[in-house]
Amino acid sequence: MEEWSYRLIACIGFVTIALLAWVTGKRDRPNWTTIGGSAALAWGLGTLSFWFPGSRWFWSTLNDMVVAVLTASQKGTVFLLGPLALGPGQTLPDGTVSIGFILAAQALPAVVFFSALMTGLYYVGVMQAIVRLFARLFYRTMGLSGAESLSGAANIFVGIEAGLIVRPYLAALTRSELLLVLTCMMATVASTVMGIYVSALQHVIPQIGGHLISASIISIPCAVLISKLTIPEDGQPITLGGVPTIPSSDDEAIPPPSNLIVALIDGAGQGMKMAVGIAALLIVFLGLEALVDLALAQLPMINGAPFSLSRVLAWLTWPFAILLGLRPEEWQIGADLLGSRFIETEVAAYFKLAAVQSASPPPLSPRSLTTITYALCGFVHVASMGIFVGGISALVPHRAKDISLLGLRALWTAFLTTLLTGCIAGALSAS
Repeated sequence: MEEWSYRLIACIGFVTIALLAWVTGKRDRPNWTTIGGSAALAWGLGTLSFWFPGSRWFWSTLNDMVVAVLTASQKGTVFLLGPLALGPGQTLPDGTVSIGFILAAQALPAVVFFSALMTGLYYVGVMQAIVRLFARLFYRTMGLSGAESLSGAANIFVGIEAGLIVRPYLAALTRSELLLVLTCMMATVASTVMGIYVSALQHVIPQIGGHLISASIISIPCAVLISKLTIPEDGQPITLGGVPTIPSSDDEAIPPPSNLIVALIDGAGQGMKMAVGIAALLIVFLGLEALVDLALAQLPMINGAPFSLSRVLAWLTWPFAILLGLRPEEWQIGADLLGSRFIETEVAAYFKLAAVQSASPPPLSPRSLTTITYALCGFVHVASMGIFVGGISALVPHRAKDISLLGLRALWTAFLTTLLTGCIAGALSAS
């Protein structure tokens, strides 16, 4: 088939996945202004990202900034860990060479640095201005409530912290608003962990930093489209009249940092907790997957290969690999990555993608590689569902039942959201 045929399949996939969200939801009449606005904004942002004459320069510049920050963060890590902190092919001034890639020594420390940097930018007011700009864009183009717009804008840059930004309004959010808040959290990646993905893919995917930022931005209107088709708004949001002010502090009982240095220290502490949490999740869930695989291996083999959890999940996600517009010879790779992410997390999936694409010749075309990169860009796994549901429930304990019931549905809508983002990339990205 010609290249345009696969792009057309990606467009058809976008519509099919949106219909699937409606079929598996309440099937009530949605707000067509919100549905049309979110679809138009998603494709508009995709067109700007891939076709606008200055987009290549813009995303290249953002990518260079991310890589530069990642390189700067390595100085402290090298000071502490020596050659363990060096990426493959790098050497110390005394000639000591890297021993290879070690996730804990080279990627996780970037979480600490990025967290401190983001906290510092919040302290000086830079991030609030950017978040407020995107919040107004989402509010005016998609007809969302102010709290939804603010949460969605914050999720471009942070994860569960977006719940803290709309904390004063959580108690009064409708079920439709709550689903959108949870979906946005799971369907994007926080800038604090972006260093992990850049370190894994910067030598395989050109402009990976810019692509990840672009994917997180496009995913917000896609999350609106999917969540509002799943549970249309049938209430009266209290922040429907405008975008609320961003709180100056996450908790009234905890004063804001007294100066920039204190903010950086606080951010580094939060980043350390996050890095340890990521490491713990990988240890636990990869270990549990291995235990399940041991049990499944006792079943009769199929096509000469034993049963495994990732293999079963790959079978379930196979149709979505087709809808992304991948070529037939790429369907297996796409399904394996999409399926394994539910258990192994997107961190492991991105490292698998880097390993697969490092083969000679690379099995994925440039367009398909970009498509998969966008489709994996989100916290779409069981562990994140527990983290986000538990974190938001802790902020509003009396709504824990509503939030827990929406958790599994949010995992599904976040998965569909990332697929929509992948479909846009599959239809518009360069060959």
